[in-house]
Amino acid sequence: MIQVNGGICAAKGFKASGIHCGIRKNKTKRDLSLIYSESPCTAAAVYTTNLVKGAPLIVNKKHLQNGKAQAIICNSGNANTCNANGIEVAEQTADYLAQALNIDADDVIVSSTGVIGLPLDVEPIKNGIPKLIKELGDNSKLAAEGIMTTDTKVKEIAIEFEIDGKKCRIGGIAKGSGMIHPNMATMLVFITTDCKISSEMLQKALSTDIKETFNMISVDGDTSTNDMVTVLANGEADNKEITADDDNFKIFMKALNTVNVYLCRRIVADGEGATKLLECKVSGAKELETAKKCAKSVVCSALTKAAMFGSDANWGRVLCAIGYSGAKVDVDKIDVKFKSAKGEILVCENGSGVDFSEEKAKEILLEDEIEILVNLNSGDYCSVAWGCDLTYDYVKINGDYRT
Repeated sequence: MIQVNGGICAAKGFKASGIHCGIRKNKTKRDLSLIYSESPCTAAAVYTTNLVKGAPLIVNKKHLQNGKAQAIICNSGNANTCNANGIEVAEQTADYLAQALNIDADDVIVSSTGVIGLPLDVEPIKNGIPKLIKELGDNSKLAAEGIMTTDTKVKEIAIEFEIDGKKCRIGGIAKGSGMIHPNMATMLVFITTDCKISSEMLQKALSTDIKETFNMISVDGDTSTNDMVTVLANGEADNKEITADDDNFKIFMKALNTVNVYLCRRIVADGEGATKLLECKVSGAKELETAKKCAKSVVCSALTKAAMFGSDANWGRVLCAIGYSGAKVDVDKIDVKFKSAKGEILVCENGSGVDFSEEKAKEILLEDEIEILVNLNSGDYCSVAWGCDLTYDYVKINGDYRT
């Protein structure tokens, strides 16, 4: 299993494009993206748990009832959420693209991201579709740019793996910087693969993996209204179709997990105003759910996030977050370490502080990737969660988001 170039275009038969169609005022920013497979695909998706859902998600749930799709179109700059005609606009978008590509409208996945409650004019999308199709090619990066909102960095990856002697590839792009919080994939992630896999097993793979990846990240504690993770598999690698939970399915799961973990890390590292990626590793738990609750609570803690921004080894905030996580732990057994490229330091042992060098701790926490290592010393289960620091710029970005 190796990393390769190409993003969502690394898999056979997939093309992509990204253009500026006029939704966003800034003409230098792309605001419409297309991902297209030359052949029909099995498809799977997971959606935000927010009760307020963007119109595209409602349309997509209907379109994906048969587990099939062939194209994804996504606009940025407008979420198409809480609009009286939102569903109509989403369906029109699918219809216009389907007509232009000569495919069924039910095989189009529609997505929107941006400001909530602002009516979305479908005309720029309609007028941009011919150019979007004309520029289809090996343009994963352009498509990734077209789905960005407050993101500052493109997020894409591709992995090559082998099943039954056939080389398969899986690639993904993502957007996500704010409104990122566990319980579903609170961002947009589009994944493509040429591996042949049934829609049932594709959905099982995705639904299983997000529990350990996209459900384990947090930037700000806000769960978005629009976001989803979707996978298209066109089978062009010509491997024997995966239809059961066998060894080949496990290989596919490993490849999918590699893509998802990478995108998780890139999303939180690019959190709004963030300067540091935080990775909390919890070990020694009695149960998996205990480990997950503790890890998620630590990366969600505003006080811990602020301490990491200030490179302050305030380990008490880590214990505090574990204490209110709802997990049943023996606080008198907890050890905490901070780790980075500059080294590792023990700051808490058996639930109490230990003598440590503040200078060394500061040096470790000044790095841009920090590991918070928690050992509950009560069992064999472990879990990982990802987050970022909380900075002045987060407030600035969100204080004038619409203006």
